Amino acid sequence: MLRYTYVTSLPERETAGVGFPYGRNAPGKCYFFPMLPPAILFEIESDIEAVEQRLDLLQTENFAGRWEAIDDIEFNILDRIEGLLHSGAPMEGLAPLKERAERVKRRLEDIDHALFERIREDIRTGGCRGASLQGLLEGYAGRGSSGGPGKDGPGYDCLDALANGLLLAGAIPPETRAREPEMVYYQKTPVRIVFEMAEKARLTGEDVFFDLGSGLGQVPILVHLLSGTRAYGVEFEPAYCGYAKALAEDLNLSGVEFLHADARAAEYSRGTVFFMYTPFEGQILQAVLEKLREDSLGRRIRIFTYGPCTIPVSGRRWLRRIDRNGDDIFELGEFASL
Repeated sequence: MLRYTYVTSLPERETAGVGFPYGRNAPGKCYFFPMLPPAILFEIESDIEAVEQRLDLLQTENFAGRWEAIDDIEFNILDRIEGLLHSGAPMEGLAPLKERAERVKRRLEDIDHALFERIREDIRTGGCRGASLQGLLEGYAGRGSSGGPGKDGPGYDCLDALANGLLLAGAIPPETRAREPEMVYYQKTPVRIVFEMAEKARLTGEDVFFDLGSGLGQVPILVHLLSGTRAYGVEFEPAYCGYAKALAEDLNLSGVEFLHADARAAEYSRGTVFFMYTPFEGQILQAVLEKLREDSLGRRIRIFTYGPCTIPVSGRRWLRRIDRNGDDIFELGEFASL
């Protein structure tokens, strides 16, 4: 809560604190200035000091700790300061605290950026593959990777934050092409789901993986790195497809390719394993499933699903459901052609 003091002339504001007048500088007028209770400034400063004093956050391997600390700075410190400023609190006490909190946040982010670049360089030179990559990422994510699906959504955790740092090459581009009504906006697949799919699919060099609605390309890239399988991403939005291509090129991944195409018209005859995180619904989904059925005649394919698309996929007579997750749309669905 803000407190207010008042003065009868503007020169007195030097002792009252900077604020704003209710009225004009005229005889008999009073000027009211907001004052922050010292306890609030003390609380914010104590929260910043608590992060500053944690030397364990400076250790490269403690990504999970930094993830939690940065989150705390953003939402419990900086957001609180912004809220106070928005309510009219004076800048004098809050501005130095805001700069201090931002400085601590940048220091932690710099450690993460160096970590990301080191792992990227290992990937570029042919390292960080298969079980060693998965173990490395899970080790850095640590206790921050225990998140599971929420009641109303997929639920993201520290593992996703780590993958985002590794596999995002600059700002996410805006969409440049209007989506059709049955096309769903892009949402990233949780990394734990990609890990689970790679384990259950038991991909080999003989497989060809397709991600339908691949967005920024994280799923095909991770699947290729985990299994060595050739991976394709099919994406309707050209800006996303270009972004994913640039990322694969930067990581020197010749076994990953991104196709700018409508999933209803793409060619899937080489594919053996397919994944969909509900990129579309309704008639578009039905048309894509029919295309997969036609392109897979005479051979066996597997389809993994995540999100609401799992339920209509489970109703296709040419597919046998393997998982036992029922109608839980935020568990991995697994199907095989008959």
